[in-house]
Amino acid sequence: MARKTLKLLMSFQNPKQILFAIFKWILICVLIGILSGSASAFFLVALEWVTQYRIHHDWIIWLLPFGGLLVGLSYYYWGESVVKGNNLLLEEYENPQKVIPFKMAPLVLLGTLLTHLFGGSAGREGTAVQMGGAIADQFTKLFKLDNSERKILIILGISAGFASVFGTPLAGAIFALEVLYFSKINLKSTILSFLVAYAAYFTVEFWQVKHTHYSIPVVPDFTFINLIYVIIIGILSGFAALLFSRSTHFWGSLFSKIKYPPLRPFIGGIILAIAIAGLGFTKFSGLGVPVIVDSFSNANAWYDFLLKILFTGFTLGAGFKGGEVTPLFFVGATLGSALSLIIPLPIALLAGLGFVAVFSGATHTPIACIIMGMELFGIQPGIFIAIACTIAYFSSGSVGIYKSQIVKGAKYKLYQKWL
Repeated sequence: MARKTLKLLMSFQNPKQILFAIFKWILICVLIGILSGSASAFFLVALEWVTQYRIHHDWIIWLLPFGGLLVGLSYYYWGESVVKGNNLLLEEYENPQKVIPFKMAPLVLLGTLLTHLFGGSAGREGTAVQMGGAIADQFTKLFKLDNSERKILIILGISAGFASVFGTPLAGAIFALEVLYFSKINLKSTILSFLVAYAAYFTVEFWQVKHTHYSIPVVPDFTFINLIYVIIIGILSGFAALLFSRSTHFWGSLFSKIKYPPLRPFIGGIILAIAIAGLGFTKFSGLGVPVIVDSFSNANAWYDFLLKILFTGFTLGAGFKGGEVTPLFFVGATLGSALSLIIPLPIALLAGLGFVAVFSGATHTPIACIIMGMELFGIQPGIFIAIACTIAYFSSGSVGIYKSQIVKGAKYKLYQKWL
């Protein structure tokens, strides 16, 4: 890496070229950070508004089929080129073809807000990452960048979107690199990923948009028996991540048999409306942040995490828009919370470990999840977080939530050898 960086520096004919290149990329990072951060800030405010409206007017859930039809029609007639969402970003990074259309940003924003307004079970990370990626890739033409430089832009877009929507700049920067499995990543990409993550994070702070805060007030000593407990949590979190990924892909494949795409979220919306509003499963609609927060102090039912997997997989598989990460937090936190009934560790610690471990297993990004855990919960439970995320990563199977993600590294070699 150092040799490549030196070679790059030597390729410039004079110091002016070096200074110009540095200035250019700093400018790009600042612009992407401000634009993506502002987009995420608006998205978070709008998302909170539609969520509160749904909570106080829960009859609107019965209109979920029509919300789904709107989402389906918008993508069928105007967004066919961007319907792959996060997978399109991963594909364009691995094999650059053409600039991602800017319309990805408003389409996914509108689709996600409609999904949450009418009560679908979805997240928000996918929306922020897609907005960030679409915004970032527009700089390809503006600065006349080649394909290798386009790859950096995609990293920057993912980093800015993730960091700004969750308020975790360190994790956002690492996630953007790790979700691509450090494929063809260099020192330049790494530095710029951190720079844009902080630019986006501080932009959201500037707009005074607040993030949810979690805490683990009591952390026990690191003993052998506690190590065993954490390993068990990691394994179960990995299995939950595996089930989540398989569920999403299963429902997506099943709904793909409906030949007219706009009908998929319409039909799915009918079933969801009956289940959520008719049968009283409203706690599983939307992000579920109140349930996540409550799980840090009160034990959940053992089946809550399973129902969230079912509702989220069905919602996204039917063609509604949103992300998977916050539902993964829900799954992990409620799983850990339920385990407090049989595992003698503090409930907040168990919920926090599940929170990041399930995410680790489903996205194949253990390093980012470890860092996120420390950003959210502090350094003190760091050793527990690191073990749980690593175990979940290795026990979650070879397929994650992103179909186009290429699995490499130690996990890939392990599965190649034993499976």
